[in-house]
Amino acid sequence: MITDRYAATDERGAPHGGEDPVLPGRHGALRRVLVGLGVLGLVLAVLVGGALWFLTDRYAGNIDRVSDVFADLDAEARPAPATPAQEAGAQPVTFLLVGSDTRATAEKGIADGGRSDAIMIARLSADRQHAQLISVPRDSWVDIPGHGTGKINAAYAFGGPALLVRTVEQLTDVRIDHYVAIDFAGIVQVTDDLGGVDVVVAETTSWGPYTFQAGVNHLDGDEARWYLGQRYDLPGGDFDRVRRQQQYLQAMFTKLFSSDTFSDPARLDAALRSVTSAVAVDDRLGNAEMLSLAYSLRSLTPDDVDFFTAPTLGTGTEGAASVVYLDDVACERMWTYLRSDSLSQNAEEFQDQALPEIPR
Repeated sequence: MITDRYAATDERGAPHGGEDPVLPGRHGALRRVLVGLGVLGLVLAVLVGGALWFLTDRYAGNIDRVSDVFADLDAEARPAPATPAQEAGAQPVTFLLVGSDTRATAEKGIADGGRSDAIMIARLSADRQHAQLISVPRDSWVDIPGHGTGKINAAYAFGGPALLVRTVEQLTDVRIDHYVAIDFAGIVQVTDDLGGVDVVVAETTSWGPYTFQAGVNHLDGDEARWYLGQRYDLPGGDFDRVRRQQQYLQAMFTKLFSSDTFSDPARLDAALRSVTSAVAVDDRLGNAEMLSLAYSLRSLTPDDVDFFTAPTLGTGTEGAASVVYLDDVACERMWTYLRSDSLSQNAEEFQDQALPEIPR
């Protein structure tokens, strides 16, 4: 005798008596809905995964790799990894950026002529809510491991990215996690892709075929190239050139992440393709890690980035060379804050070294 009322069914598979309020027909419908949702979820997962693969390949895959930047560095002699100011969260990430007016080769990361036009330390805070970019004047007089004292960009000429990383780590006691070579000649292509970039100039200057008027200047790519290259006829010489480089990067990324750019997919795509084709990164930074890092920075805005120049005492000469002397005391304070991931909280101490609202 069947005692379970749900076990007795008619020829359709429905229970005799029909007293159960939840009919198997509804179970079947629910099952079909769930299966349908599962298939839809799978399709969406494939589409999202395919989109991520496409974006990763189109943008991250467009970036050249510099080989063996860190391979020969003595791990025991290097600074310890940075520690976050707050215990919770990810680790800070520090990049060494080297800019040149000539495209850095993917094999060596060294521009033709072996000299760098810009050296910058870029720090992403552990909470990914702040970032700092510190320019180190290329003529800074520093100790270069194995080569005595010299201009810091001579390290780049003597031993490429690896020796420059060693030199910067020795100078700052800040561990460099990744290396980025920037082609400023390529970066200015981004200016045209964005429809021009606005910069504010403190006083009228001329360089090459262009005059940059005091006030707002709307630069196209070629104008940006000359604007970034000027240092003569500027009161601060190379110091003002460094500030212009920082100002341009700030203006470019402000425009890149503006609503006008995001509302124009073709413009955004062209700009991102130009940006990624103008940089090369060390071969330890894989596409997946790059994508993950980019995603972690999704809430970071240009206003969250502080720009500084390493504190200096002024200029002088060493032999026939014009050099920049770093302020060891002030620099050590800055490097200490970097090591503890607290420079953003102490930025006011370095207002004299910060990017002014209107550079010269």
